[in-house]
Amino acid sequence: MPASESPLKGNPFLQLDYEPAFESLGGEYYDPVAAAEFPQHILRFRNDDLLPKLRLDPTQVTDEHFIQAFGKFQGRFPFLAMRYHGYQFEQYNPALGDGRGFLYGQVRGVDGELYDFGTKGSGTTPYSRGGDGRLTLKGGVREVLAAEMLHRLGVRTSRCLSLIETGEALWRGDEPSPTRSSVMIRMQRSHIRFGTFERLHAIQRLDLVPPLLDHVIQIYYPHLWQVEDSYACFYAELVQRVAELVAQWMSVGFCHAVLNTDNMSITGESFDYGPYAFIDKFNPRFTAAYFDYFGRYAYANQPVMCKWNLEMLQIPLQGAIATAEMDAALGQFDQHYWAAYCQRMLRKLGFESLPSDLADALLQQTIHLLQTTQVGYHDFFYELRQSFAPNWREEASHILANAVPADADALNSCFQQWRQVYHRALNALPAEECGAIAKRLAQHNPSTVIVRPEIEAIWEPIVEADNWQPFYDLLKRIWAAVE
Repeated sequence: MPASESPLKGNPFLQLDYEPAFESLGGEYYDPVAAAEFPQHILRFRNDDLLPKLRLDPTQVTDEHFIQAFGKFQGRFPFLAMRYHGYQFEQYNPALGDGRGFLYGQVRGVDGELYDFGTKGSGTTPYSRGGDGRLTLKGGVREVLAAEMLHRLGVRTSRCLSLIETGEALWRGDEPSPTRSSVMIRMQRSHIRFGTFERLHAIQRLDLVPPLLDHVIQIYYPHLWQVEDSYACFYAELVQRVAELVAQWMSVGFCHAVLNTDNMSITGESFDYGPYAFIDKFNPRFTAAYFDYFGRYAYANQPVMCKWNLEMLQIPLQGAIATAEMDAALGQFDQHYWAAYCQRMLRKLGFESLPSDLADALLQQTIHLLQTTQVGYHDFFYELRQSFAPNWREEASHILANAVPADADALNSCFQQWRQVYHRALNALPAEECGAIAKRLAQHNPSTVIVRPEIEAIWEPIVEADNWQPFYDLLKRIWAAVE
């Protein structure tokens, strides 16, 4: 077939204007690799919501276009397996790098920002460490759900562009095996990790740190490029971005589970969802990963662990940024985190702002209520959203009047304390603010949050009958979860 008649020629993904931004850094930061060839290609998920950001019309993009580009990997070569190290459960691991994925390409969106297409499950690379380089289908489904749920909740996150089942039988210790295979495309601002810098320190190539810093600042922090002491300003802003990201996780009850430095993005963006979980009830010790034996990455530990990761990042940066400047920036982490967390929690309670003493009292009383009574974390806020009425300002007894059984003494006592503080908060604002409170409650408290039983419930029909409708129905509920 003449090249002009090639079916690839009309593929809109292959017509995108890919920019060799990371590739231009040179071969010290990556290895060229090829994708695996798969026996089957079934498109299970396509994210049409992302296509307009790429200047693509979803009605003009076929399923076969997705399969050609992101399942068969036709029309582009080479791909780049990124080199990095990382601290994994506090232990430094130099045997990392992209082991089952690569950087497919980088494209500028309609917003002017540069986005990565990164693969997961696309085959072996020099960093596969004896693994098969594949992604289980269940792992792909879970990441699609996590990313879409977090996006709807206002969390800075990567998102999945496509998920394709690839027809191989995989053996895994944490899933009933053999299990089905898939390849996924993840779209996010950058796949450069804390561990990308940490590797340069470990191999004693600190001369490669400034070019990487310049690259990161020019592309992802351009407002700092011409600023005096731009390296220190970059680190300070990264500290703030990470603190705000963790506040987003905590407010929506999300436990990432594996906060190693190779899973920390240099743009302060959430990505790489493995054994994550949304908490059902407020339990600070909740741990999502079965292999996190000592609860290092437990729900309540996430702010401390991310702060520690930022501290470890200082080691490869210390030749380019004064330690005192980095310490001063990191010293602001707790303040950044608490300010962002309080703001998000206030919005979940319906308020944009309150007098500081009242805001603190309401937040503390809310957390006390959630932890003491063990009411459902998401159920509590959704009930607040559904039941709110202007007459709550009149009498505290009107607030969630039917939420607590009359004979639940301990629960009732704690609830009454919270109710009194919430009543004070309502009356600290003018009556005409009630409409705005109801709107914020609807915006920040979803009707659906994917706790583990829901994920298992949609996976069972896929395994038993190849029935994907419950998965698509759950996605629709996620997309409609907030107003």
